[in-house]
Amino acid sequence: MKLQRKPEWLRKKVNPGEQAEMRALLGELRLNTVCRQALCPNIAECFSCGQATFLILGRDCTRQCSFCNVDKAPRPLPPDADEPRRVAEAVLRLGLRHVVITSPTRDDLSDGGASHYAATVAAIRKQSPDTAVELLVPDFGGDQSALQTVLAARPAILAHNLETVPRLYAVRKGADYRRSLQLLERAAAAADAAPTKSGIMLGLGETEDEVVNVLQDLRQVGCSYLSIGQYLAPSKRHQPVVEYILPERFEELRQQALGLGFRHVESSPYTRSSFHAANYQ
Repeated sequence: MKLQRKPEWLRKKVNPGEQAEMRALLGELRLNTVCRQALCPNIAECFSCGQATFLILGRDCTRQCSFCNVDKAPRPLPPDADEPRRVAEAVLRLGLRHVVITSPTRDDLSDGGASHYAATVAAIRKQSPDTAVELLVPDFGGDQSALQTVLAARPAILAHNLETVPRLYAVRKGADYRRSLQLLERAAAAADAAPTKSGIMLGLGETEDEVVNVLQDLRQVGCSYLSIGQYLAPSKRHQPVVEYILPERFEELRQQALGLGFRHVESSPYTRSSFHAANYQ
């Protein structure tokens, strides 16, 4: 059964009042979040609980993915050297036991921003040594030294999202399915490797067999954790939704993924890669 109209289970109401305290903190510390940049539907729930996914390395992405609401620019501003300290202060003040750090893709930087990721982990560890730091990284253009830089920071989880099936990779302009799989494989095989994690969206026109093939590919490269969620177009200018997937199908896929050997799977219409991130450990 295919549903093309947005169903009732995807009509989550957002109360801006629930976000006031978090917005004030982010404004004071001049920090960005992917929650706001990507128009995440879970923002009220997370902000009201004192949770946020920090977006480092600025607000502009050098790629032109048609599904993503993050701002785009060919030459973003240089990294802010004080940003890691401010992220660490936010983590401390929020008392986070698990935090996700991500960024736009920065193809303009020689290391893709890897050293800035490492500096952010170091700053958090200095202020909050017991906080688990999850890094959700871009593909670094396939640069192995950049990947080694973030792995050397010893994140609790190293995440990189495949986003969709290989046939639909036109929505990920500048990305390559095999390159993304290779990043996850190298991360999982590294010495003292952290568990790896990936996420995919449904509703872009993928078939059931294609989704299962992606899950199998992820397990073959040693991926431990998985998130599966419904794609929601941020605006009419973005990639349109082809299909709204029934909640029961998400649960079926969760069970299939667990059967393939994933250690933890979050799968529901509102699941996003960093939603309920602490549940993965």
